[in-house]
Amino acid sequence: MRHRNLHVENLLADDILWLPSATRRGWSISADFSFCCRMMAAVYPQNTIQKKTYMMHRGKSLKRFSWSLISLLLFSPIRAQDKPNFLFIFSDDHAFDTVRALGNTEIETPNLDRLVEAGTAFTHAYNMGGYHGAICVASRTMLITGRYLWNAQKAEKTLRKEYQDKKQTWPQLLAGVGYETYFTGKWHVNADANVVFKVARHVRGGMPAQTNEGYNRPIDGKPDPWNPSDPKFGGFWQGGKHWSEVVGDDACDYLEMASKSDRPFFMYIAFNAAHDPRQAPKEYVDKYPTEKIALPEPFLTEYPFQIGSNRIRDEKLAPFPRTENSVKVNRREYYAIISHMDAQIGRILEALKKSGKEKNTYIFFGADHGLAVGHHGLMGKQNMFDHSVRVPMMMVGPDVEKNKKQSARVYVQDIMPSTLELAGVPKPDQVQFKSLLPLAQGKTQQLYDSIYGAYTHTQRHLTQGDYKIILYPKIGKTLLFNLKEDPWETTDLAGNPEHVQRIALLKERLKKWQPVTGDPLDLDLGIPPANGQKPETRSRSEEN
Repeated sequence: MRHRNLHVENLLADDILWLPSATRRGWSISADFSFCCRMMAAVYPQNTIQKKTYMMHRGKSLKRFSWSLISLLLFSPIRAQDKPNFLFIFSDDHAFDTVRALGNTEIETPNLDRLVEAGTAFTHAYNMGGYHGAICVASRTMLITGRYLWNAQKAEKTLRKEYQDKKQTWPQLLAGVGYETYFTGKWHVNADANVVFKVARHVRGGMPAQTNEGYNRPIDGKPDPWNPSDPKFGGFWQGGKHWSEVVGDDACDYLEMASKSDRPFFMYIAFNAAHDPRQAPKEYVDKYPTEKIALPEPFLTEYPFQIGSNRIRDEKLAPFPRTENSVKVNRREYYAIISHMDAQIGRILEALKKSGKEKNTYIFFGADHGLAVGHHGLMGKQNMFDHSVRVPMMMVGPDVEKNKKQSARVYVQDIMPSTLELAGVPKPDQVQFKSLLPLAQGKTQQLYDSIYGAYTHTQRHLTQGDYKIILYPKIGKTLLFNLKEDPWETTDLAGNPEHVQRIALLKERLKKWQPVTGDPLDLDLGIPPANGQKPETRSRSEEN
């Protein structure tokens, strides 16, 4: 057993989460016991301490017990500084097919490629959906609470009281076992990042400000009124420095700070990129001449079904009907902002290496959801096609297999319980998503037998095996795709009589997901029950 050096100056009063409640119950807490428990919080899960301390009787002196705990600390092999670090890099509106190392030869992403080569890429990672136009709110609320979609919607309404104040959000759970927590960038969660994290800078909302010139463009035969590289249009340039570069600066600074501490760190580094307005320095836009951009599959001038999001804010970025040129221009700007973000990720990876913490750090990369950018005649993410529900996702770290493509279907929110398991935090009851570790360690072949997804009460999807159904309950429409033969979902098989039983089975599996996700929709009627939750509405600026 190794002796542990006790660094009292590193202790935070809020590391010991249960002391206030113990005091309220009238228990006698001696000074040395309080000191000991704060030390224990740095190395032991909160719930473990709770169980040990709450067994003590009211009014009884705890001195003898506190010295027992101190002895446990002094000779314990489990130390806070032995816990792994977590660097979580999160992008926005980032479709799964925009990483060169994962098959897109049009785009340049050398640093995302580094992550693919250095670890395991989860090639079929999903976001579960959204309960209003701002899909990112639902995705990030699920991530921070661990709750499935409709349960997360309920949690959002009381997030500060039930999660933030009770220290049950993702970063607070890690802080409870000794982690220093850092945040920068897009938050868009109904909690205070300055409370949830120890250090938070440049906490941003849903999106940089758009301008009128940024919509309904470009129109064939007319000059383009908007320029992605001109700072006069504000957006990502607001404040004088591109927001992606600010995120990179903060992350590099955090890593330098962490290099001087013995405590493990959790960094939540959240880019607003690749959300619109899709702005990048000219050198990045110039990498992608419009004439060299391929049209997405399938290219449609307009989506043929009314799905509740056909004219939402995102869809107004390009003119109706879609033209080949307008889609290509939007895609070149999309690629440019991703490549620019990739350069900042490269800076962060170099800073991690320089910090000396790389060997004991797990890197997770993910995105809140994907984006259509021209597929199926759509521009936004408020749909159930794979380009909008799937994201790039990588895991790098000690004992993680290198250059592996893991095709088992997972959710991006599975990153949250993965870090809890690695940190030794008992999984709270509210966390429904699953740890990736059994997959990463080869202990299982799948986490989920099927993948469920939803958008408001207008769309549902269920993917199982090679097949996927998309339901539009409001209009009584069902689509069926064979993803193995038709990965871009171009050919609807629902009208083929030989698939009637398959569709029925997929619908039944979807219905089994509804209770666990809290989904109130009656799929047979196409409407929520009379006492069910109605889909929320958002203003134009919030539909992001």
